[in-house]
Amino acid sequence: MNALVLLIIAALVFVLAYRFYGAFMAAKVLALDPGHQTPALIHNDGRDYVPTNRWLVFGHHFAAIAGAGPLIGPVLAAQFGYLPGFLWILIGAVVAGAVHDMVILFASVRHDGQSLAEIARSEVSNFSYWMASIALLFLLIVVLAGASVSVVNALYQSPWGTFTVGVTIPIAIFIGAYLKWLRPGRIGEATVIGVALIVAGVVLGPVIQHSSLAPLLTFDKQQLSLLIAAYGFLAAVLPVWLLLVPRDYLSTYMKIGTMLLLAVGVIAVNPVLQMPSVTKFVAGGGPVIPGKVWPFMFITIACGALSGFHAMVSSGTTPKMITSEADIKVVGYGAMLVEGFVALMALIAATVLAPADYFAINSAPEVFAKLGMHVQDLPVLSQLVGENLAGRPGGAVSLAAGMAHIFSSIGGLRHLMGYWYHFAIMFEALFILTLIDAGTRVGRYLLQEIGGVIYKPLKDTNWWPGIILTSGIFTLAWGYLLYGGTISTIWPLFGVNNQLLGSMALAIGTTMLIRMGKVRYAWTTFIPMVFLTVTTITAGYQNIFINYLPAHNYLLAVISIIMLLMVIAIIIDAVRVWFQLLSGSKTELEKGRAASLNETGSAHTY
Repeated sequence: MNALVLLIIAALVFVLAYRFYGAFMAAKVLALDPGHQTPALIHNDGRDYVPTNRWLVFGHHFAAIAGAGPLIGPVLAAQFGYLPGFLWILIGAVVAGAVHDMVILFASVRHDGQSLAEIARSEVSNFSYWMASIALLFLLIVVLAGASVSVVNALYQSPWGTFTVGVTIPIAIFIGAYLKWLRPGRIGEATVIGVALIVAGVVLGPVIQHSSLAPLLTFDKQQLSLLIAAYGFLAAVLPVWLLLVPRDYLSTYMKIGTMLLLAVGVIAVNPVLQMPSVTKFVAGGGPVIPGKVWPFMFITIACGALSGFHAMVSSGTTPKMITSEADIKVVGYGAMLVEGFVALMALIAATVLAPADYFAINSAPEVFAKLGMHVQDLPVLSQLVGENLAGRPGGAVSLAAGMAHIFSSIGGLRHLMGYWYHFAIMFEALFILTLIDAGTRVGRYLLQEIGGVIYKPLKDTNWWPGIILTSGIFTLAWGYLLYGGTISTIWPLFGVNNQLLGSMALAIGTTMLIRMGKVRYAWTTFIPMVFLTVTTITAGYQNIFINYLPAHNYLLAVISIIMLLMVIAIIIDAVRVWFQLLSGSKTELEKGRAASLNETGSAHTY
């Protein structure tokens, strides 16, 4: 199978889906109203609630949702072959993931920019609010730890990679200050400067690697874990315009630009997918991801098709920046389709590698030795990029190697493979770090909401002691898990928790549609919710009793059990409300009318 065939099919499906299914969701299901005042306009405070240009919001939203998942998940799932992942990315992104993101973004905009937990309180019950709050915190901690593991595995003992990724932080701060004070409103100008500086960081990488600065930029895994946690804390504390938004915006150009460049490379080279369509590991026993293709592929690909984490962004930073409800379609539905395309490109990049090379990179050496495979091109690839690629599990390295292999296959570019590889590493790290900055900030919001019940000043998002305290506590929690975790233990836990949150968000979204009188359209969220719930509960059960408990990994087993019980409880609570609403319960109908008022007393027009 040639990669170009998959590329053409995916492009056609996503374009048609946006044109027709996205329009259906906007016009019929949600009935978006451009005249409805958004939270950004009502509460404009210059810190969290900031009316923002729709393309800047798209850039931030896409960068925040497109973290490790669309890059790492499809690469890890490639152990099952290219076909299962390809089909799920296409179907899942169109009818599940994009719907999930769009509905929750709409719900948060109509609920005054509040979190998913607060939406659960308004739409379902106070019990669901508390369950959702705790579940969201658990998920965020696991997501951020799991995503960070990939960055650590890619950057340790690599001064070139560390410099290229690290320099994007001061560049983003400079661009934030540039747009705020030096040249306000000159977005195009700032974009050119920012992207040029980021590319310069890649070009200067080998100079730094062979300079006296190299030892200062060479870190082991533990040191990198601490540095990444420190970055998350900084991003959660600083105003969104200074670091988070400019970094995410610039990252989006790099991300989409690199994926388009990769698509051009696929068209030019038209590489053959060396991984078979289906491998023997669909029945289980794979060295990268434990378990069978169902349910484990669906929790592994995660963000590339549907992600519960997106609900946190769609009810976290993004709804506080939306200027018009008309932007919800392009930001909510459109960004997820772009992420699906990114996931497909990641799958292609991984599967153009020889199967033995793929497994040698993504398995520990002792595990690979038991497979009876012999590497094919890996020694040459390692020599060309200047780093040992074997035994670097986590997906990031195999993806970068696959991308570099495609780029360097274009005539006359083979000698630049080292640059292509480190550019790809920077590109991946940009994805993941934007998840970390947005995720840590959302975690801070959640802790402030919950802590505000005990101590009211904590709920004030402008109170500096509360901002610093909650950011520190939350960063410490996921940083601790990162410090002692591995990709084989953290990623399956992330996949299960992430998809459980997606099930919970879809249940809450279904409740909202029923309250809006959109019962005949409730299938748009109900069907993906049922599939996702059954699949994820099965995967969670197998994770606990086949992987964690036999290995005496009790902490991860306990986290999994707690998440399963909480999400099941929320879904049962939501179903209870559905029956009451559909049977015409007076109490629930009155609650629905009350939920249509925000905290300031202005009406939400469902």
